[in-house]
Amino acid sequence: MSRLLLCMSLLLLALPAPGQAANPFPKAATAYLVKSGEATVWSQGANRRLPPASLTKMMTALVVMESADFADVVTVSPAAAAATGSRLRLHAGDRLRVGDLLAAILLNSANDAAHALADHVAGSEEKFAVLMNRKAAELGMQNTRFANCSGFDHPQHYSTAVDLALLAEAALAQPPFRGMVGLPDMEISTIDGARVFQLKTTNRLLGSYDGLIGGKTGFTAKAGPCLIVVAERADERVLVVLLNSPSRWNSAPTILDRAFSLMAKERSKTRVASLAGKGEVH
Repeated sequence: MSRLLLCMSLLLLALPAPGQAANPFPKAATAYLVKSGEATVWSQGANRRLPPASLTKMMTALVVMESADFADVVTVSPAAAAATGSRLRLHAGDRLRVGDLLAAILLNSANDAAHALADHVAGSEEKFAVLMNRKAAELGMQNTRFANCSGFDHPQHYSTAVDLALLAEAALAQPPFRGMVGLPDMEISTIDGARVFQLKTTNRLLGSYDGLIGGKTGFTAKAGPCLIVVAERADERVLVVLLNSPSRWNSAPTILDRAFSLMAKERSKTRVASLAGKGEVH
């Protein structure tokens, strides 16, 4: 069965039956999107511009991966060391490798690590934001604008569930990104070994949800709890984007389970139809 056929079948299955809601998860998030391959399975407010919080760091990581060598050494600037919120508490003058700082932003969601990488690649966070927006345009993210590399709330910092799904798909196509978001923990250190940092993923579903590849978490006062997760079962992939989801750790598994159940039913129906066509069903 081709993936195109499955996607078309999922689109038909996702249409509501009489008496069934077209949006089965109206309270899951202010905006959400569920995709399988190219097919949108369910959505709500998916094109609404909302603050993405630290989901932003997926773009930061993607731009850095395309612009710098993992072995490059980054010297932490005073501006990076002064970053607030989730952070490693880096000191100005600390020297770390690009690859280790990438792990820090994808596992710990460290704002100081993100700022240090932005400085290293573009010279300043403001100049790095230009690169982020250029990449967003390249990916077709038509309702997205980045004002900083960490996801701090800002009037000109927004995205949509549709655009963030495009970003997640592009980032997951990069093996280093996919590898990092699947790590539960990691240890990194400064080049001289004087400072050691224990990283631990902020993704509570990693290791507890069967088939989960990884994802990214986010939270700010304006954005609320945000989450992107991707899981694979039986060679099928489901991507879920949740923006402002108060119960994201409960909603995401529920949505994933229902999407996989939908696909299993479609595989079964297609298999029976195929056998019937060959005269093998009696």
